[in-house]
Amino acid sequence: MMSEFRIERDSMGEVQVPAQAYYGAQTQRAVENFSISGRPLPPALIHALGRVKYACAVVNRDLGKFAANGQQPLTDVQVDALLRACGEVAEGKHDNQFPVDVFQTGSGTSSNMNANEVLANLAIEILGEDRFETVKSIHPNDHVNMGQSTNDVFPTAIHVAAAVETKNQLIPALQRLAAVLGQKAKEWEPIIKIGRTHLMDATPLRLGQEIGGLARQLELSVQRARKAIDELLELPVGGTAVGSGINTHPEFGGRVAQVLAETTGIPFVESADHFEANAQRDGLVAFHGHVRTIANTLFNVANNIRWLSAGPRCGFSEIQLPGRQPGSSIMPGKVNPVMCESLMQVAARVLGNDHTLTLAGASGGQFQLNIMMPVMAQAALESTGLLAAGCRAFVDFCAEGMQANRDSCEAAVEKSLAMVTSLAPYLGYEKAAKLADEAFRTGKTIRQLCREQGVLPEATLATALDPARMTEPQG
Repeated sequence: MMSEFRIERDSMGEVQVPAQAYYGAQTQRAVENFSISGRPLPPALIHALGRVKYACAVVNRDLGKFAANGQQPLTDVQVDALLRACGEVAEGKHDNQFPVDVFQTGSGTSSNMNANEVLANLAIEILGEDRFETVKSIHPNDHVNMGQSTNDVFPTAIHVAAAVETKNQLIPALQRLAAVLGQKAKEWEPIIKIGRTHLMDATPLRLGQEIGGLARQLELSVQRARKAIDELLELPVGGTAVGSGINTHPEFGGRVAQVLAETTGIPFVESADHFEANAQRDGLVAFHGHVRTIANTLFNVANNIRWLSAGPRCGFSEIQLPGRQPGSSIMPGKVNPVMCESLMQVAARVLGNDHTLTLAGASGGQFQLNIMMPVMAQAALESTGLLAAGCRAFVDFCAEGMQANRDSCEAAVEKSLAMVTSLAPYLGYEKAAKLADEAFRTGKTIRQLCREQGVLPEATLATALDPARMTEPQG
């Protein structure tokens, strides 16, 4: 019967590793040391590590570094196998081989070595060799990690992961929600309703104008997401341990950034100052600042739609939301705005993540290294993933199926005391205010009182109190 474990060795001695695992001794030590949350690195960061290692291998090959390696040169066939292994990790084919907890060494060394060990053993297996041999033809440190340090590679992977997820997931989700709300705004442009400021009655507007304002918030969120990516474009790779670039080629960082730009479609560049890039994670904090603002917007949009749907008979009920599930265990027939509430909770979580990133960015960087990178990566990637998924669910199960309640919208307009605003140019502010006060005390509408008191000729009154006319500027 096959043993459950095999013996691996590193600079600290022997370690028992699960027999069929692609990772090795350093990963296993980290698994044992950091039994904290049970949450491994986010998949997007694992895939980004694969992308970065691929780019590094391409550059080392092109610079002739593998062939000149004093420890053990690699053949072209071996390099191709390593590139294929990197590609498989980047594609998400080996996520289960990255078991190290998020709450680990602050530089991410455990996860960088996890990647190095997995990639070395995958490449060996691709070559048809025995990956359980003590002396490995492709070495995790000497080959996979050539020209690199965790201190420059791990933050580079964080930048790549966050930028790719924002580009491929968050921006399309925001664009789709903006498009749906924009379409609703066009459809609902003819419907007149009462405005509300301070939650109190205000002058009329069109339902399409109100929803169009929400759509514009989403359009601006797309712009903010693009600005967020811009904060991540400078990559630390090439700085190695402290920013000096020791043990790497002077062109290494720039070339790796170019490969990553070509493979992701994102214009990454080498950092302007490797000492800054290694030591500080200000770019990641700034990235999440834009993400935080997007979360604010989504909370506001969802909350406004929730309020507009309140009812169905004793609230505003100006919008009817699709019924998704029973809303009460005790009140039959009750249906709640669950998709609004879900998106608001997503936004609240992202706001909490922003505090984590801000604190980690401010207090975690001393001298040449920030030692809070894994938790910063987890928070940033959770935020982008949650916002993207929250938007998609909100569109699918709420926004697309929203219906306007025209009768409810228009019924409130005539009752509003704010209708008197359009009479101020005819009567003056003080007389109009007294008219509003009397209407409130008597329960009559502004129009009724004006007619009873002969305040204005009927034709003038009809023009002044035309709700449609109140929804746009008048000369």
